[in-house]
Amino acid sequence: MFPSAPASPRTPGGSARRNLGSAAPSPLSRPGGRRNLAVVAAASSPVLFSPVARRSGSLSARATPTRVIQHPSASETINYDVKAFGSSLPVKVMEALKKADADDQLSVQVDESGWAWLVHKERLIIWKIGQSPVAKLSLCKELQLPPSDFQWSSSLAAISCLSSSGEAPSLQSLAIMVATSEGSVRYWPNVAHEGSYTETFTDFGGSLCSFLTAVKGGSFILSSSRGQLVRLIPDSSGKIHQHALPQGQGMFSGIGRKVSSLLGILSPGHDAVISSVLWDEERSSFYMLTSSNLNKWEIDDSSERYILSWDINRILKEHITDAIWGSESNYEDIKGGVNIQYMDLQQNRDGLVILAAAWHPGDRPCLVYYTLITVEDKGYQMSDDVVVEVTQYNPSFESEEEVLCCLVVPDYFSHAAYLYKEDEVFACSTGTGRISLPQEKIIFGIQGDSILGAGSCTSLPIFFTKKSGLITILSRENISVLPEDLEDSLSSSVAAPRSESPAFDTTGRLEIIAQEDKTKLLKAAFLQYCRKDIVNAQSMVVELFPSSVDLDSDAELDRAVTQISVDLMDDYPASDPRWAESVPEEAAGFSTTSLILLHQLEDKAKAHSFFIEFLHQVGVFERLGSFPVRGMPMATRLLLCEHAEKLAAAVVLKNHHSRLPDLVNAAILIALNKRECDIPPSLTPADVFFREVSQIDSIFECLLEEEEQILKDMPIESIEWAQIVVNVNNIIKDMLQAACQYRQSRASLYKTGELPEREPEYIPWTASSGLRTAIIRQHGIILKMVYPQVDSNLRSVVAEQLVALLDCFLDGYVSQLKSVDRPADQERYSNVEMEYVQKRSELLSPLLSLGQYQMAAALAEKYCDFDILVQMCEQTDNQARLQRYMSQFADQNFSDFLFRWYLEKGKRGKLLSQPIAQHGQLASFLQAHEHLSWLHEINSQDLQKAHRTLQTLANMETRYFAKKKTLLGLSKLAALASDFSEDILQEKIEEISEQERFLLHQETLPEQLLAEKQLNLNDMPVLSASQLIDEEEVDVNDLKLKILCKALRRDGWSCSDGKDDPIEVSKDSIFVKILQKLLKEGVQLSEYLPELKDLLQANELGDLKYNGYFMFVLKANYELYVQGQA
Repeated sequence: MFPSAPASPRTPGGSARRNLGSAAPSPLSRPGGRRNLAVVAAASSPVLFSPVARRSGSLSARATPTRVIQHPSASETINYDVKAFGSSLPVKVMEALKKADADDQLSVQVDESGWAWLVHKERLIIWKIGQSPVAKLSLCKELQLPPSDFQWSSSLAAISCLSSSGEAPSLQSLAIMVATSEGSVRYWPNVAHEGSYTETFTDFGGSLCSFLTAVKGGSFILSSSRGQLVRLIPDSSGKIHQHALPQGQGMFSGIGRKVSSLLGILSPGHDAVISSVLWDEERSSFYMLTSSNLNKWEIDDSSERYILSWDINRILKEHITDAIWGSESNYEDIKGGVNIQYMDLQQNRDGLVILAAAWHPGDRPCLVYYTLITVEDKGYQMSDDVVVEVTQYNPSFESEEEVLCCLVVPDYFSHAAYLYKEDEVFACSTGTGRISLPQEKIIFGIQGDSILGAGSCTSLPIFFTKKSGLITILSRENISVLPEDLEDSLSSSVAAPRSESPAFDTTGRLEIIAQEDKTKLLKAAFLQYCRKDIVNAQSMVVELFPSSVDLDSDAELDRAVTQISVDLMDDYPASDPRWAESVPEEAAGFSTTSLILLHQLEDKAKAHSFFIEFLHQVGVFERLGSFPVRGMPMATRLLLCEHAEKLAAAVVLKNHHSRLPDLVNAAILIALNKRECDIPPSLTPADVFFREVSQIDSIFECLLEEEEQILKDMPIESIEWAQIVVNVNNIIKDMLQAACQYRQSRASLYKTGELPEREPEYIPWTASSGLRTAIIRQHGIILKMVYPQVDSNLRSVVAEQLVALLDCFLDGYVSQLKSVDRPADQERYSNVEMEYVQKRSELLSPLLSLGQYQMAAALAEKYCDFDILVQMCEQTDNQARLQRYMSQFADQNFSDFLFRWYLEKGKRGKLLSQPIAQHGQLASFLQAHEHLSWLHEINSQDLQKAHRTLQTLANMETRYFAKKKTLLGLSKLAALASDFSEDILQEKIEEISEQERFLLHQETLPEQLLAEKQLNLNDMPVLSASQLIDEEEVDVNDLKLKILCKALRRDGWSCSDGKDDPIEVSKDSIFVKILQKLLKEGVQLSEYLPELKDLLQANELGDLKYNGYFMFVLKANYELYVQGQA
């Protein structure tokens, strides 16, 4: 059946693949990627050889079960199924198809974001598509296109999805732009409002428009048939701004140009015809394929940069010709007459994929050879390695128009490719994989059906046919997205033990499945998913781990998921022959395909990302709980992220291993010795170390040990002495940054919709106690050993590296604090925060001491170390920076911190000399510090408030007599200087003066008495009235007499106001109120009051003692109160 030698590439049933260019190894030139497979059976043959057909076992993959389209051709296909994709078409689309005449031009575009649109005459209908069989009839809209004298085309429409990654798709989040061939542009910022749009016009100077492409920031690029490009940028109001893309020297070299009347767009000559455009969102790169060049631009939010023009005619023509006709005896005569047409441009993980067609008019018969060329974009140049795959699709040449063909490369991680014309699809591979998909032609035109457009969605090829709507073409033995050897090994490992029967034959069998079997069966479900058999994968998972309240079941799920994740991370590279005798039997189940360590790590990372995607798709990610790691529980979702982070860090370490083999190998040996790992003769220490990615963090301590030994052994004067520290810093820094960057950029991937209220405390592996210790240790090495010994340039280098290390160190604490920032964990939060603040200060303070203010500021600003920021501003006397921090950290009370810092450091002058802008905050702060607030109030000219503050302080002062007296004096001065009204001012002054008169008693105490009591006016406390009496040893009765006399004189006693009753006359007098108060307090008046005759004779009464009326009233009151009490 199979010939012993590869068939000629020119044989209709044959294929050829060549890797051209440099001999240096590259991802495109792996040993398995270059050989000519002996695939010679014609597409119509009953059997077509495919390497994947050799897989056996009950778990072989099958495509997602959906209804099969019964095309006459579909029933005859050997290796592929043609299936309906998603739900039935919206009514509007079906009506448009039904109403279209035979001559009407219909075109369809399928966008990978899950939207499709049909253009029929002046109408565009856009609708949501997906694998779900449930129709989303509401997500469909019909739009009116601008008028045109030419046919409208779906390639002149593009969409921009404005929703964030977690949101459900909606018409409200969709913007769409359309253009006519002449250049009329219409833009809907919100498709839900079809009547709300803006318009503009782009003048290409006579050239017609060919493609409209959505690019960065909601903008678009419009391309003309002659390769002119204009960027269209809608603003928030809907207005469209436009400008031409820059075009570099040598692009369209030698071609005439003219300037457009509107934009000055470069207009290439007539022989440069645009074939295809491509937008690479990940790299923000825009490519244009013409009949002679491949051009590239880098696109920013509002600007573009021309990068390169690759002369495909010069570079590719000979390669393609040689791949097809190279074995012909008259090759030299043939190659000059070969015609090549470049038609389409796509991409996958291996690079850009160009579709070309080649024919030689002198051949009999003259066949058209469709060829796929894969080339890697290296940034500013294209790779020298070019893979040319001559497919088995080689129909007879009819005309140049009949040659035209389009390309779909649906899956970035796959080698699958689909060539299509109006009435047929040819399935094949790009030729860059070790395993090729079977090649086969699928015909649609037998019963008048035709393909109106194509694209990809959910990594599947999607075609829109006039009779069947959206369909997809699936390989019956679906190629897995996993690396090839890994997929094979996984398949055999999960199928072998039970190959005699399906995995789920017996109901209830799962009840007795052991944990290791559940892990194995979850691997099997993962394998099905990787083969795109999502329905079977989901049903397996549901049966394995039914959704219930059974906590034990979820604990089993956490164990199985964690085990598979670790297995992927620590997989033995069984396809590497050097490992053949070192792989334990129980480790079978995963194997990586690349013989190069770096590729092994990259393949592990890719497989792990598919595993996370699988957990989300089958609905178990939301159910994940926790799993023990490093002696404490961790949320399983975060543990999975940790595994991916370690893979990212391992790739970085491997790159450093290539550049610094001596250093990294020495550290690896230390690590393996500590683990007591044996190194088989066929392997290197690096092979063994990089295999076990879960232990990658052990390298940090070992790097430090090697560094310290070199610093100890090597003379300080040597260049290598300090360089070792620079190298170690770079390795640790780059590994930690790669891990942190992955954690931050993929955070949404590892989030669940609703986090449990009580997830365990999270300490990232980059913040484990061992790693924290290592960074603190390196901090000491840098600052104490190296920094003092090196020149200024090297100081800057190691200081920058140290800042990066400390950034990772502090970021770990922040993550830990966030995980315990909840009411139930306040005590734990306080303890961690205290440790964090202490470590932060200890690590950043030395940077200030060394004068590395800029680096200290960067970290202190990011991690809100206000103490460091204030110290730095004080040391550099940078008040402007302090003011900036007050604004920058206003919501975190930086001002209060600064004012408190000034108070604690005794810098009251600086505290009270704040600029006017800070007066409000300073006043608020000083409310709790009244002993200073009056100074601020005087400075702010708020003298009334200063008076009140000083009076309050004076009233509260009991400790120091002199201070109380001073405060009263200042309060009086503030009142006098204020704008109180005259009446209020007089009242305030009298109130203060009365207090001052009282203090006069203390101030005039005899010096002899003060000496006896060992008191001093400057530091003695304020004495109360009773204390003053005790101190002065005065005659109490005499004092009472004087007080009563003063009270009697306060009232007027000149007349009775027409009243005869002396008691009634005097009831409101102060004297009577004193008597009533004494009675109320139970004082015996006859003993307490002086005799009436003594009172009437007292000199202190003045003229009253001669007032007969007064004497009469006083005697009456004495009789009433004193004698009445008796």
